[in-house]
Amino acid sequence: MPIEPPDTSWLFPPVDEADEYGVVAFGADLEPGTLLAAYRQGLFPMHVQRRRLGWWSPDPRAVLPRGGLTVSRSLRRSLRRFELRVDTAFTEVMQGCGDPRRAQGWINRDIVAAYRRLFDLGWAHSVETWLDGELVGGLYGVAIGGLFAGESMFHRVSDASKVALVGLVELLDDDDATLLDCQWRTDHLASLGVVEIPRPEYLRRLDRALARPLPIAFR
Repeated sequence: MPIEPPDTSWLFPPVDEADEYGVVAFGADLEPGTLLAAYRQGLFPMHVQRRRLGWWSPDPRAVLPRGGLTVSRSLRRSLRRFELRVDTAFTEVMQGCGDPRRAQGWINRDIVAAYRRLFDLGWAHSVETWLDGELVGGLYGVAIGGLFAGESMFHRVSDASKVALVGLVELLDDDDATLLDCQWRTDHLASLGVVEIPRPEYLRRLDRALARPLPIAFR
């Protein structure tokens, strides 16, 4: 089971004080207790222009509903190509997601180190796709109760990140209170079934999810 870190010394403002972009606050730190407090309040960290650490609560919020994953015929074929692993290459997945060649990259060394600390405590996880013994895609995020807060995904081979998402969905409990948070809706995520919900609805679902036990796969 995950190890609870010391409490954070920071107090975040209410999420309904977010600005028009969804930023609630700037600053604080990336200690494990701070990160967990943020996720439990409906926030996640992301640097603004790679410098200022912002704490975000978008409205609307992107989620993948239970049973809502869209698996195309071509993706079903791809599922047979890859090997799925969990938590065997967490840092490498983060480094893949943080490749500086990617547009709008924001995952710097501080972020990698922070989530590695969460991983070591049992709160952060990676779902990886491997092909011929090589890591070719994956995703990572934070699991708290029935919440999985997806942070980022990457691929080096077509469909590798999509297969990782399919694998994640299969690992989560099949319960209406399970919440798979995707932060922002993109065309890519929408093609997989991700939808937007208002912030108040997200917060209601978050409360339900946090009351759930952690999925067996992440204990």
